[in-house]
Amino acid sequence: MEPIDLARAAFLFLPLLLFAILVIPGRPVARFVIAVILAAAVALILPMAMPRGMLTYLASFSTMAGIYAILSLGLNSQWGLTGHVNFGIAGFFAVGAFTSALFTTSMPEGALAAYSQQAFGLEWPFLAGVLMGGAVSAVVGFLIAIPVLRLRTDFLAIATLGIAEVIRFIFQNERWLANGPQPMRGIPRPLACLFTDPACSWLPERVAGWLSPLSPRDYVFFYLVVVALVVTVTYLALERISRAPWGRMLRAVRDEEASAAMNGKNVTLRRIESFVVGSFIMGVGGAIYAHFVVSIDYSHFNPLFATFIIWVMLMLGGSGNNKGAILGAFAVWGVWSGAAFMIDMASPALQAISPDLPSRGAYLRWILVAIMLAAIVLFRPQGILRERKRVSDFIPRD
Repeated sequence: MEPIDLARAAFLFLPLLLFAILVIPGRPVARFVIAVILAAAVALILPMAMPRGMLTYLASFSTMAGIYAILSLGLNSQWGLTGHVNFGIAGFFAVGAFTSALFTTSMPEGALAAYSQQAFGLEWPFLAGVLMGGAVSAVVGFLIAIPVLRLRTDFLAIATLGIAEVIRFIFQNERWLANGPQPMRGIPRPLACLFTDPACSWLPERVAGWLSPLSPRDYVFFYLVVVALVVTVTYLALERISRAPWGRMLRAVRDEEASAAMNGKNVTLRRIESFVVGSFIMGVGGAIYAHFVVSIDYSHFNPLFATFIIWVMLMLGGSGNNKGAILGAFAVWGVWSGAAFMIDMASPALQAISPDLPSRGAYLRWILVAIMLAAIVLFRPQGILRERKRVSDFIPRD
């Protein structure tokens, strides 16, 4: 095995290990041992079995799917636990992305200042920017939740969708805030110096020598590790919440709000808390996305790409099931990405039917997603993984 393949395998090991632990059933110790063996084997085989370009694409695909998994988990904490119909995911996604960008970038200087504007640039570390993205998104969610959560069903959905569009248009039109309609560029990537020549000055020589075969295009393997860790922490936190008394209370509010109120529960406060938790997670997802793509603008947060496809992911995976939320994100993103290759391959046939048809490939992809959504509603409304009815770890399994 060449040094570059060995280095890539090392970065692939942790995401594969976390994924294996998530999907393999059984007792914790046995599951961990099996997961380590499988993850190590797959991580070593993939670089040798796949072309390097294809492996890089696979890492990039998994990174984007992981970001969508974070957003899907945030929606699950609102819709799956409490029954909030939130069609404003794009708004919290955008707030988290732009907030982290503003906190981690520097103010434009020199000639660049004439073309790029932003409210501030504090050059904070990556982790601080991500946490601030989640925190500001949570504050926005709290301010929105107070008036909006008085609505129900269709009215709540319309209100959240409208608020998300208002947020998006603010970032589009207020150039002083985050460069308006022009892209906000130069968002820093954490530890990008690991893949430069020379490497980070503080890096031990042995580690720098081990990473030396890698180029900046291999950074996606490191960022996949970052995304995998964020998905894991989010998943474990939501699992803990859903099994705690607070999570069981949220389910009671979701299933029978009047009964929960009659039992002395502060329904309004619980609904607001759930909305804020979901908003925080969506803001973190937006921050992670911003540091991955490096350049963002308002068009990245279109409702089709940043709201409705996430609903399809959650509904396919299983509403109320955190594993289902992650599974649905990877499945739908796989269908969405695979459809692009299928349309490219079918371009000659589409050209024969109509000269304009190949240029409408994006619409064909959305038709495929719409068909998938209709099939879910008709044939599998509970999703691939249905919600677990066991509400506490202290209750024995059936």
